Amino acid sequence: MKDYYTILEVDKKASKDEIKKSFRKLAAKYHPDKKTGDEAKFKEISEAYAVLSDDKKRAEYDAYGRSYAGGAQGQGGFNWGGFQGQGVEFDINDIFGDIFGGGGGRRQARGNDISIDIQLSFMEAVFGVKRSVTLTKDNECNTCDGSGAKEGTDMVNCEACNGNGKVRETRQSIMGAFTTVRECTECNGKGKIPKEQCPDCGGRGVKRSAEQIDIAIPAGIQNGEMIRMPGRGEAMQGGTPGDLYIKVHVEAHPTIVREGMNLIAPLNIKVTDALLGATYTVETLDGNVSIKIPPSIKHGEKLRIKDKGVPNDRGNARGDFLVKISIDIPKKLSRGAKKLVEQLREEGI
Repeated sequence: MKDYYTILEVDKKASKDEIKKSFRKLAAKYHPDKKTGDEAKFKEISEAYAVLSDDKKRAEYDAYGRSYAGGAQGQGGFNWGGFQGQGVEFDINDIFGDIFGGGGGRRQARGNDISIDIQLSFMEAVFGVKRSVTLTKDNECNTCDGSGAKEGTDMVNCEACNGNGKVRETRQSIMGAFTTVRECTECNGKGKIPKEQCPDCGGRGVKRSAEQIDIAIPAGIQNGEMIRMPGRGEAMQGGTPGDLYIKVHVEAHPTIVREGMNLIAPLNIKVTDALLGATYTVETLDGNVSIKIPPSIKHGEKLRIKDKGVPNDRGNARGDFLVKISIDIPKKLSRGAKKLVEQLREEGI
């Protein structure tokens, strides 16, 4: 026989709240609408919940469950107290409200999400930029303000749900009739539909049109990051608009490399400047900056120019600009230069 407590992954002394919480978690995982969905498993946990969430049926199951052989009667002739055919009913939208984004209420109808790609220069990604894009998508119909009704006409009760906004569906299982309540797809749960349809949108409440959207790219954004703009996706009659997702692609800089909030750039210096020290001009993203090379600097050593790196997303701090020293070794030496180097070698330098 089936062990409903094991199926719902709860202890036999579990409270009703614990049973419901476990059912929500398992239903979120195995619901057929989810990627991890398993219809057979979902039916099994729904059957278990239908019994264990009802005090009377749970008591009967606890008392006679081991006599139950998978049908209307168990081995001891027990019949489930009229359960088969009487049925169990609960609002599936209440159960899954928090799973699909309804905050504990009915599942909110949503328009489609939209994803676009934006190309940024290295400088734009560091300091931020504003962009405008024009998207052709389903927007709320301006003629009927999204109601789908012809101007001057009324909304009437939806015949599919008799104005309730919800539809009951009953299915037979080995435990009897199993009734779920879902949102009506004809009226999107509103219970009302247009008496006469809007001529511009055909009663859909939405219309395909172009919309200009302004996008604020924050400073410091990195290659591959996504920006989410809630409610800027496609509209849906009686529901909330979907979201707009912007994926950012940042062009590489020819010389500068980003490392977190810091920027790193190479600086080639002469051997003599590495030994004796010198002053060089470095090109940063903020313009040219003079930097002193200390005597006896090593190849690969980094010098720091503070606050010339990447701003944080709040704009109240910046990283640093790091100059990585590369000492140029000449391929050929003049006769005089060679003699000077030989003298240095004699002195152990």
